[in-house]
Amino acid sequence: MVESVAIVGAGIAGLCAAKLMIALGYDVRVFDKEAEVGGVWAASRRYPGLATQNPRDTYAFSDFPMPDDYPEWPSGRQMQAYLQSYADHFGVTPHLSLETQIVHAAPRADGPGWTLTTRPAGAASDLPPAVRSFDWLILCNGIFSIPTIPAYPGAEAFKAAGGRLLHTSEFTEPEQARGKHVVVIGYGKSSCDVANAMDGIAARTTLLARQLIWKIPKRIGNVVNFKHLFLTRMGEGLFPYIELRGFERFLHGPGRFLRNGMLNLVQGVISRQLKLDQVGLEPDRPLETIARSTVSLVSDGFYEKIAQGRLTVLEDEIAALEPGRIRLKRGSPLPADIIVCGTGWDQRAAFLSDDVLARVTDAAGNFRLYRSTLPVGVPRLLFNGYNSSFFSQLSAEVGSFWIAEHMADRIALPDAAGQNRAIDERLAWMNERTGGKHCKGTNIVPFSLHHIDELLADIDLRLPALLRLRQWVRAVDAREFAKLPAKLIARR
Repeated sequence: MVESVAIVGAGIAGLCAAKLMIALGYDVRVFDKEAEVGGVWAASRRYPGLATQNPRDTYAFSDFPMPDDYPEWPSGRQMQAYLQSYADHFGVTPHLSLETQIVHAAPRADGPGWTLTTRPAGAASDLPPAVRSFDWLILCNGIFSIPTIPAYPGAEAFKAAGGRLLHTSEFTEPEQARGKHVVVIGYGKSSCDVANAMDGIAARTTLLARQLIWKIPKRIGNVVNFKHLFLTRMGEGLFPYIELRGFERFLHGPGRFLRNGMLNLVQGVISRQLKLDQVGLEPDRPLETIARSTVSLVSDGFYEKIAQGRLTVLEDEIAALEPGRIRLKRGSPLPADIIVCGTGWDQRAAFLSDDVLARVTDAAGNFRLYRSTLPVGVPRLLFNGYNSSFFSQLSAEVGSFWIAEHMADRIALPDAAGQNRAIDERLAWMNERTGGKHCKGTNIVPFSLHHIDELLADIDLRLPALLRLRQWVRAVDAREFAKLPAKLIARR
Protein backbone atom coordinates (compact mmCIF):
# COMPACT_ATOMS: atom_id res chain seq x y z
CA MET A 1 0.00 0.00 0.00
CA VAL A 2 1.31 3.44 -0.96
CA GLU A 3 1.96 5.67 2.04
CA SER A 4 0.74 9.25 2.00
CA VAL A 5 2.82 12.29 2.93
CA ALA A 6 1.59 15.78 3.82
CA ILE A 7 4.12 18.57 3.37
CA VAL A 8 3.42 21.99 4.87
CA GLY A 9 5.11 24.77 2.92
CA ALA A 10 5.90 25.21 -0.79
CA GLY A 11 9.18 27.08 -0.39
CA ILE A 12 12.66 25.71 -0.99
CA ALA A 13 12.47 22.95 1.65
CA GLY A 14 8.94 21.86 0.80
CA LEU A 15 9.53 21.63 -2.94
CA CYS A 16 12.69 19.52 -2.77
CA ALA A 17 11.14 17.24 -0.13
CA ALA A 18 8.08 16.77 -2.35
CA LYS A 19 10.24 16.11 -5.41
CA LEU A 20 12.10 13.29 -3.62
CA MET A 21 9.01 11.79 -1.99
CA ILE A 22 7.23 11.66 -5.37
CA ALA A 23 10.27 9.99 -6.97
CA LEU A 24 10.24 7.39 -4.19
CA GLY A 25 6.60 6.53 -4.85
CA TYR A 26 4.80 8.23 -1.97
CA ASP A 27 1.37 9.84 -2.37
CA VAL A 28 2.29 13.48 -1.76
CA ARG A 29 0.24 16.60 -1.05
CA VAL A 30 1.91 20.00 -0.46
CA PHE A 31 -0.02 22.74 1.37
CA ASP A 32 0.81 26.44 1.33
CA LYS A 33 -1.23 29.49 2.34
CA GLU A 34 0.22 31.62 -0.48
CA ALA A 35 -1.11 31.77 -4.04
CA GLU A 36 2.22 30.70 -5.53
CA VAL A 37 5.27 28.65 -4.60
CA GLY A 38 8.41 30.24 -3.27
CA GLY A 39 8.00 30.96 0.44
CA VAL A 40 10.01 34.12 1.18
CA TRP A 41 10.35 34.69 -2.57
CA ALA A 42 6.58 34.82 -3.24
CA ALA A 43 5.22 38.11 -4.61
CA SER A 44 3.10 38.70 -1.51
CA ARG A 45 6.29 38.96 0.60
CA ARG A 46 8.78 40.44 -1.87
CA TYR A 47 10.11 43.73 -0.54
CA PRO A 48 11.90 46.28 -2.79
CA GLY A 49 15.49 45.33 -3.56
CA LEU A 50 15.10 41.66 -2.57
CA ALA A 51 17.80 39.48 -4.13
CA THR A 52 19.79 36.41 -3.14
CA GLN A 53 22.73 36.66 -0.75
CA ASN A 54 24.54 33.93 -2.68
CA PRO A 55 25.76 33.77 -6.26
CA ARG A 56 23.48 31.57 -8.32
CA ASP A 57 25.87 28.58 -8.56
CA THR A 58 25.91 28.24 -4.76
CA TYR A 59 22.17 28.82 -4.34
CA ALA A 60 20.68 26.44 -6.91
CA PHE A 61 19.35 22.94 -6.46
CA SER A 62 22.05 20.38 -7.20
CA ASP A 63 20.31 18.81 -10.21
CA PHE A 64 18.53 21.90 -11.56
CA PRO A 65 20.88 24.82 -12.44
CA MET A 66 19.50 28.32 -12.72
CA PRO A 67 18.96 29.69 -16.25
CA ASP A 68 22.08 30.90 -18.03
CA ASP A 69 20.63 34.38 -18.50
CA TYR A 70 20.17 34.92 -14.74
CA PRO A 71 22.56 37.43 -13.15
CA GLU A 72 25.10 36.26 -10.59
CA TRP A 73 22.81 37.44 -7.77
CA PRO A 74 19.24 36.71 -8.94
CA SER A 75 16.36 38.99 -7.94
CA GLY A 76 13.44 37.92 -5.80
CA ARG A 77 11.21 37.72 -8.87
CA GLN A 78 13.73 35.50 -10.67
CA MET A 79 14.04 33.23 -7.63
CA GLN A 80 10.28 32.68 -7.51
CA ALA A 81 10.23 31.90 -11.24
CA TYR A 82 13.12 29.45 -10.76
CA LEU A 83 11.31 27.64 -7.94
CA GLN A 84 8.13 27.41 -10.02
CA SER A 85 10.08 25.97 -12.95
CA TYR A 86 11.65 23.43 -10.54
CA ALA A 87 8.18 22.37 -9.38
CA ASP A 88 6.99 22.06 -12.99
CA HIS A 89 10.08 20.16 -14.18
CA PHE A 90 9.98 17.51 -11.44
CA GLY A 91 6.21 17.03 -11.43
CA VAL A 92 5.54 18.68 -8.07
CA THR A 93 3.01 21.22 -9.37
CA PRO A 94 0.06 18.76 -9.64
CA HIS A 95 0.61 17.86 -5.96
CA LEU A 96 0.23 21.45 -4.73
CA SER A 97 -2.67 22.76 -2.66
CA LEU A 98 -2.00 26.49 -2.70
CA GLU A 99 -4.02 29.14 -0.85
CA THR A 100 -4.67 26.52 1.80
CA GLN A 101 -4.21 27.23 5.50
CA ILE A 102 -3.33 24.51 8.01
CA VAL A 103 -5.70 25.04 10.93
CA HIS A 104 -4.74 22.05 13.05
CA ALA A 105 -2.47 19.00 12.92
CA ALA A 106 -2.65 16.15 15.42
CA PRO A 107 -1.70 12.45 15.58
CA ARG A 108 -4.40 10.18 14.23
CA ALA A 109 -6.60 8.57 16.83
CA ASP A 110 -7.05 5.35 14.82
CA GLY A 111 -3.42 4.47 14.16
CA PRO A 112 -0.03 5.85 13.10
CA GLY A 113 -0.14 9.03 11.06
CA TRP A 114 -1.57 12.53 11.18
CA THR A 115 -4.90 14.25 10.78
CA LEU A 116 -4.82 17.69 9.16
CA THR A 117 -7.59 20.25 9.29
CA THR A 118 -7.29 22.76 6.45
CA ARG A 119 -9.20 25.82 5.30
CA PRO A 120 -8.99 27.89 2.11
CA ALA A 121 -6.89 31.01 2.64
CA GLY A 122 -7.65 34.52 1.49
CA ALA A 123 -11.05 35.49 0.15
CA ALA A 124 -12.43 31.97 0.57
CA SER A 125 -11.42 31.69 4.23
CA ASP A 126 -15.07 31.61 5.35
CA LEU A 127 -15.57 28.22 3.67
CA PRO A 128 -15.86 25.19 5.98
CA PRO A 129 -12.64 23.35 6.93
CA ALA A 130 -11.63 20.02 5.44
CA VAL A 131 -10.14 17.08 7.34
CA ARG A 132 -7.69 14.62 5.79
CA SER A 133 -5.43 11.89 7.14
CA PHE A 134 -1.83 11.14 6.13
CA ASP A 135 0.76 8.55 7.08
CA TRP A 136 3.55 11.12 7.44
CA LEU A 137 3.77 14.85 8.14
CA ILE A 138 6.79 16.94 7.06
CA LEU A 139 6.86 20.57 8.21
CA CYS A 140 8.62 22.86 5.75
CA ASN A 141 6.83 26.08 6.69
CA GLY A 142 10.16 27.70 7.40
CA ILE A 143 11.72 29.87 10.06
CA PHE A 144 10.88 33.10 8.20
CA SER A 145 7.12 32.70 8.08
CA ILE A 146 5.74 34.86 10.90
CA PRO A 147 6.93 38.50 10.75
CA THR A 148 7.66 40.17 14.08
CA ILE A 149 7.10 43.86 14.83
CA PRO A 150 8.01 45.18 18.29
CA ALA A 151 5.19 46.57 20.47
CA TYR A 152 6.27 50.21 20.31
CA PRO A 153 4.61 52.60 22.79
CA GLY A 154 2.27 54.94 20.93
CA ALA A 155 1.88 52.69 17.88
CA GLU A 156 -1.91 52.95 17.81
CA ALA A 157 -1.86 56.75 17.92
CA PHE A 158 0.77 56.79 15.17
CA LYS A 159 -1.42 54.60 12.93
CA ALA A 160 -4.63 56.47 13.81
CA ALA A 161 -2.99 59.67 12.54
CA GLY A 162 -2.32 58.01 9.16
CA GLY A 163 1.11 56.52 9.81
CA ARG A 164 1.95 53.05 8.53
CA LEU A 165 3.84 50.47 10.60
CA LEU A 166 4.73 47.26 8.78
CA HIS A 167 7.31 44.49 8.41
CA THR A 168 9.74 44.39 5.48
CA SER A 169 7.89 41.32 4.14
CA GLU A 170 4.70 43.42 4.02
CA PHE A 171 6.30 46.37 2.23
CA THR A 172 5.78 45.07 -1.31
CA GLU A 173 4.70 48.28 -3.08
CA PRO A 174 7.53 50.86 -3.02
CA GLU A 175 5.38 53.55 -4.65
CA GLN A 176 3.38 53.87 -1.44
CA ALA A 177 6.46 55.69 -0.07
CA ARG A 178 6.53 58.32 -2.85
CA GLY A 179 7.33 61.69 -1.27
CA LYS A 180 7.04 60.28 2.28
CA HIS A 181 9.35 60.22 5.27
CA VAL A 182 10.42 56.57 5.60
CA VAL A 183 12.17 55.12 8.63
CA VAL A 184 13.56 51.59 8.35
CA ILE A 185 14.34 49.63 11.53
CA GLY A 186 17.28 47.23 11.62
CA TYR A 187 20.68 46.80 10.00
CA GLY A 188 20.31 43.36 8.45
CA LYS A 189 20.09 42.67 4.74
CA SER A 190 16.33 43.19 4.37
CA SER A 191 16.39 46.55 6.19
CA CYS A 192 19.34 47.83 4.17
CA ASP A 193 17.81 46.58 0.90
CA VAL A 194 14.57 48.44 1.60
CA ALA A 195 16.31 51.65 2.70
CA ASN A 196 18.58 51.46 -0.33
CA ALA A 197 15.61 51.03 -2.69
CA MET A 198 13.88 54.14 -1.33
CA ASP A 199 16.45 56.44 -2.94
CA GLY A 200 14.61 58.60 -5.47
CA ILE A 201 11.20 57.57 -4.11
CA ALA A 202 10.95 58.71 -0.47
CA ALA A 203 11.37 62.35 0.51
CA ARG A 204 13.74 61.20 3.22
CA THR A 205 14.96 57.78 4.30
CA THR A 206 16.49 57.05 7.69
CA LEU A 207 17.71 53.67 8.86
CA LEU A 208 17.77 53.01 12.62
CA ALA A 209 20.33 50.44 13.73
CA ARG A 210 20.34 49.24 17.31
CA GLN A 211 23.86 47.94 16.78
CA LEU A 212 26.22 48.10 13.82
CA ILE A 213 27.33 44.81 12.29
CA TRP A 214 29.89 43.95 9.65
CA LYS A 215 28.49 43.81 6.14
CA ILE A 216 30.30 41.94 3.41
CA PRO A 217 30.84 43.35 -0.11
CA LYS A 218 29.93 41.06 -2.96
CA ARG A 219 33.50 41.48 -4.15
CA ILE A 220 36.17 41.88 -1.46
CA GLY A 221 38.51 44.69 -2.44
CA ASN A 222 36.30 45.14 -5.51
CA VAL A 223 38.02 42.08 -6.98
CA VAL A 224 37.47 38.74 -5.18
CA ASN A 225 33.94 37.30 -5.11
CA PHE A 226 33.06 36.87 -1.43
CA LYS A 227 32.10 33.24 -2.09
CA HIS A 228 35.79 32.33 -2.44
CA LEU A 229 36.40 33.46 1.13
CA PHE A 230 33.17 32.62 2.96
CA LEU A 231 31.43 29.85 0.97
CA THR A 232 34.27 27.35 1.25
CA ARG A 233 35.22 24.80 3.88
CA MET A 234 38.12 27.05 4.84
CA GLY A 235 35.66 29.92 5.33
CA GLU A 236 33.63 27.78 7.74
CA GLY A 237 36.77 26.48 9.41
CA LEU A 238 37.74 30.00 10.51
CA PHE A 239 34.92 29.83 13.05
CA PRO A 240 34.93 27.21 15.86
CA TYR A 241 32.35 24.47 15.41
CA ILE A 242 30.79 22.55 18.28
CA GLU A 243 33.54 19.94 17.91
CA LEU A 244 36.93 20.71 16.38
CA ARG A 245 38.46 18.08 14.14
CA GLY A 246 41.35 17.76 11.72
CA PHE A 247 42.78 20.98 10.33
CA GLU A 248 40.19 23.02 12.25
CA ARG A 249 41.75 21.85 15.51
CA PHE A 250 45.03 23.32 14.27
CA LEU A 251 43.41 26.61 13.15
CA HIS A 252 41.90 27.17 16.58
CA GLY A 253 44.93 25.89 18.45
CA PRO A 254 48.58 26.19 17.43
CA GLY A 255 47.60 27.88 14.14
CA ARG A 256 45.30 30.45 15.69
CA PHE A 257 47.68 33.25 14.69
CA LEU A 258 47.14 32.24 11.06
CA ARG A 259 43.38 32.22 11.44
CA ASN A 260 43.35 35.58 13.26
CA GLY A 261 45.65 37.09 10.65
CA MET A 262 43.33 36.04 7.82
CA LEU A 263 40.25 37.53 9.52
CA ASN A 264 42.06 40.74 10.43
CA LEU A 265 43.30 41.13 6.87
CA VAL A 266 39.81 40.72 5.43
CA GLN A 267 38.36 43.07 8.06
CA GLY A 268 40.86 45.77 7.13
CA VAL A 269 40.18 45.42 3.41
CA ILE A 270 36.41 45.66 3.96
CA SER A 271 36.72 48.69 6.25
CA ARG A 272 38.83 50.59 3.72
CA GLN A 273 36.74 49.50 0.75
CA LEU A 274 33.46 50.66 2.29
CA LYS A 275 35.09 53.72 3.90
CA LEU A 276 33.39 52.83 7.17
CA ASP A 277 35.48 55.20 9.23
CA GLN A 278 34.58 58.13 6.97
CA VAL A 279 30.82 57.48 7.22
CA GLY A 280 31.02 56.70 10.93
CA LEU A 281 29.74 53.13 10.59
CA GLU A 282 32.69 51.02 11.72
CA PRO A 283 31.35 48.28 14.05
CA ASP A 284 32.86 48.18 17.52
CA ARG A 285 33.30 44.42 17.34
CA PRO A 286 35.60 42.22 15.21
CA LEU A 287 34.61 40.64 11.90
CA GLU A 288 34.46 37.17 13.46
CA THR A 289 31.20 38.15 15.19
CA ILE A 290 29.41 37.52 11.88
CA ALA A 291 29.36 33.88 13.04
CA ARG A 292 26.71 34.81 15.60
CA SER A 293 23.90 35.13 13.08
CA THR A 294 24.41 35.45 9.35
CA VAL A 295 26.57 37.13 6.77
CA SER A 296 24.83 40.26 5.52
CA LEU A 297 25.90 41.38 2.06
CA VAL A 298 26.18 45.06 1.18
CA SER A 299 23.25 46.35 -0.88
CA ASP A 300 24.57 47.84 -4.13
CA GLY A 301 25.47 51.50 -3.65
CA PHE A 302 24.41 51.52 0.02
CA TYR A 303 27.47 53.19 1.54
CA GLU A 304 27.91 55.54 -1.41
CA LYS A 305 24.40 56.90 -0.80
CA ILE A 306 25.22 57.40 2.87
CA ALA A 307 28.39 59.32 1.97
CA GLN A 308 26.40 61.50 -0.46
CA GLY A 309 23.72 62.27 2.13
CA ARG A 310 20.98 60.48 0.19
CA LEU A 311 20.47 57.97 3.01
CA THR A 312 20.92 58.43 6.76
CA VAL A 313 21.94 55.71 9.23
CA LEU A 314 21.54 56.37 12.95
CA GLU A 315 22.72 54.04 15.70
CA ASP A 316 19.69 54.53 17.93
CA GLU A 317 16.40 52.94 19.00
CA ILE A 318 12.74 53.92 19.18
CA ALA A 319 11.56 55.19 22.55
CA ALA A 320 7.96 55.78 21.42
CA LEU A 321 5.84 56.60 18.39
CA GLU A 322 3.83 59.79 18.13
CA PRO A 323 1.54 61.07 15.37
CA GLY A 324 3.80 61.80 12.41
CA ARG A 325 7.10 61.15 14.16
CA ILE A 326 9.39 58.87 16.16
CA ARG A 327 10.85 59.76 19.53
CA LEU A 328 14.33 58.25 19.87
CA LYS A 329 16.12 57.04 22.99
CA ARG A 330 19.16 59.24 22.37
CA GLY A 331 18.69 61.49 19.36
CA SER A 332 16.23 64.16 18.26
CA PRO A 333 12.72 63.16 17.08
CA LEU A 334 12.38 61.98 13.48
CA PRO A 335 9.49 62.75 11.11
CA ALA A 336 7.92 59.47 9.98
CA ASP A 337 5.06 58.60 7.66
CA ILE A 338 6.03 54.97 7.09
CA ILE A 339 8.01 52.73 9.46
CA VAL A 340 9.35 49.51 7.92
CA CYS A 341 10.61 46.92 10.43
CA GLY A 342 13.33 44.46 9.54
CA THR A 343 13.00 43.12 13.05
CA GLY A 344 13.06 39.40 12.44
CA TRP A 345 10.66 36.50 12.55
CA ASP A 346 8.89 34.33 15.06
CA GLN A 347 9.57 30.61 14.74
CA ARG A 348 6.35 28.74 15.50
CA ALA A 349 4.25 25.83 14.34
CA ALA A 350 1.09 26.96 16.11
CA PHE A 351 -1.16 24.56 14.20
CA LEU A 352 0.34 21.57 16.02
CA SER A 353 -1.76 20.22 18.87
CA ASP A 354 -0.67 21.43 22.32
CA ASP A 355 0.66 18.06 23.46
CA VAL A 356 2.79 17.71 20.32
CA LEU A 357 4.06 21.27 20.53
CA ALA A 358 5.13 20.62 24.12
CA ARG A 359 7.30 17.73 22.90
CA VAL A 360 8.67 19.57 19.87
CA THR A 361 9.73 22.76 21.70
CA ASP A 362 11.09 23.66 25.13
CA ALA A 363 9.87 26.25 27.63
CA ALA A 364 11.72 29.02 25.75
CA GLY A 365 10.11 28.05 22.45
CA ASN A 366 13.29 26.51 21.04
CA PHE A 367 12.72 23.66 18.60
CA ARG A 368 14.18 20.43 19.95
CA LEU A 369 15.12 18.59 16.77
CA TYR A 370 17.77 15.92 16.39
CA ARG A 371 19.85 16.81 13.33
CA SER A 372 17.52 19.86 12.97
CA THR A 373 14.99 17.38 11.58
CA LEU A 374 13.59 14.83 14.02
CA PRO A 375 11.57 15.60 17.18
CA VAL A 376 12.19 13.07 19.93
CA GLY A 377 9.33 10.68 20.60
CA VAL A 378 6.84 12.10 18.06
CA PRO A 379 6.24 9.37 15.47
CA ARG A 380 5.99 10.19 11.77
CA LEU A 381 6.64 13.92 12.18
CA LEU A 382 9.71 15.50 10.54
CA PHE A 383 11.01 18.99 9.81
CA ASN A 384 12.91 20.25 6.77
CA GLY A 385 14.42 23.70 6.36
CA TYR A 386 14.59 24.40 10.10
CA ASN A 387 18.30 25.13 9.71
CA SER A 388 19.08 28.69 8.61
CA SER A 389 21.94 28.16 6.21
CA PHE A 390 24.28 29.78 3.70
CA PHE A 391 23.23 27.05 1.27
CA SER A 392 19.46 26.89 1.72
CA GLN A 393 18.83 24.64 -1.28
CA LEU A 394 21.62 22.19 -0.45
CA SER A 395 20.71 22.07 3.24
CA ALA A 396 17.08 21.39 2.35
CA GLU A 397 17.96 18.81 -0.29
CA VAL A 398 20.27 16.87 2.00
CA GLY A 399 17.68 17.22 4.77
CA SER A 400 15.15 15.55 2.48
CA PHE A 401 17.63 12.69 1.85
CA TRP A 402 17.93 12.15 5.61
CA ILE A 403 14.14 12.25 5.98
CA ALA A 404 13.66 9.67 3.21
CA GLU A 405 16.14 7.27 4.80
CA HIS A 406 14.53 7.73 8.22
CA MET A 407 11.09 6.99 6.77
CA ALA A 408 12.52 3.76 5.35
CA ASP A 409 14.02 2.94 8.78
CA ARG A 410 17.54 2.97 7.34
CA ILE A 411 19.25 5.27 9.89
CA ALA A 412 20.85 3.93 13.07
CA LEU A 413 19.62 6.56 15.53
CA PRO A 414 20.76 7.04 19.13
CA ASP A 415 18.09 6.16 21.67
CA ALA A 416 15.81 8.93 22.98
CA ALA A 417 18.25 9.82 25.77
CA GLY A 418 21.10 10.08 23.29
CA GLN A 419 19.08 12.26 20.93
CA ASN A 420 18.13 14.56 23.80
CA ARG A 421 21.75 14.84 24.92
CA ALA A 422 22.80 15.83 21.41
CA ILE A 423 20.00 18.42 21.25
CA ASP A 424 20.91 19.85 24.67
CA GLU A 425 24.55 20.16 23.69
CA ARG A 426 23.71 21.84 20.39
CA LEU A 427 21.28 24.33 21.93
CA ALA A 428 23.79 25.26 24.66
CA TRP A 429 26.47 25.83 22.02
CA MET A 430 24.10 27.89 19.86
CA ASN A 431 23.11 29.99 22.84
CA GLU A 432 26.72 30.68 23.79
CA ARG A 433 27.96 31.63 20.33
CA THR A 434 24.97 33.80 19.35
CA GLY A 435 24.16 35.45 22.66
CA GLY A 436 20.75 33.77 22.59
CA LYS A 437 19.92 34.92 19.03
CA HIS A 438 19.74 31.54 17.36
CA CYS A 439 16.22 31.70 15.87
CA LYS A 440 14.74 29.30 18.41
CA GLY A 441 17.40 26.67 17.81
CA THR A 442 17.30 26.76 14.02
CA ASN A 443 20.40 28.83 13.16
CA ILE A 444 23.34 26.81 11.84
CA VAL A 445 25.06 29.71 10.05
CA PRO A 446 27.96 29.74 9.24
CA PHE A 447 28.28 25.97 9.63
CA SER A 448 26.17 24.83 6.67
CA LEU A 449 28.68 22.34 5.30
CA HIS A 450 29.36 20.86 8.75
CA HIS A 451 25.64 20.20 9.09
CA ILE A 452 25.38 18.75 5.57
CA ASP A 453 28.34 16.46 6.28
CA GLU A 454 26.67 15.15 9.45
CA LEU A 455 23.45 14.33 7.60
CA LEU A 456 25.28 12.63 4.72
CA ALA A 457 27.41 10.59 7.12
CA ASP A 458 24.27 9.33 8.89
CA ILE A 459 22.91 7.96 5.61
CA ASP A 460 26.26 6.73 4.22
CA LEU A 461 26.14 9.14 1.29
CA ARG A 462 29.34 11.14 1.85
CA LEU A 463 30.94 13.29 -0.80
CA PRO A 464 34.24 11.90 -2.19
CA ALA A 465 37.24 12.86 -0.07
CA LEU A 466 38.99 14.60 -2.98
CA LEU A 467 35.93 16.77 -3.63
CA ARG A 468 35.72 17.73 0.04
CA LEU A 469 39.41 18.66 -0.08
CA ARG A 470 38.87 20.89 -3.13
CA GLN A 471 35.99 22.60 -1.34
CA TRP A 472 38.46 23.82 1.29
CA VAL A 473 39.96 26.26 -1.21
CA ARG A 474 37.18 26.58 -3.80
CA ALA A 475 33.63 27.85 -3.39
CA VAL A 476 31.06 25.08 -3.15
CA ASP A 477 29.05 24.60 -6.34
CA ALA A 478 25.60 23.05 -5.95
CA ARG A 479 26.22 20.81 -8.96
CA GLU A 480 28.86 18.93 -6.94
CA PHE A 481 25.97 17.27 -5.09
CA ALA A 482 24.00 16.39 -8.23
CA LYS A 483 24.68 12.63 -8.19
CA LEU A 484 23.42 12.10 -4.64
CA PRO A 485 19.63 12.03 -5.30
CA ALA A 486 20.05 9.33 -7.96
CA LYS A 487 22.26 7.27 -5.65
CA LEU A 488 19.68 7.44 -2.88
CA ILE A 489 16.79 6.51 -5.20
CA ALA A 490 18.80 3.62 -6.66
CA ARG A 491 19.13 2.07 -3.19
CA ARG A 492 15.39 1.84 -2.91
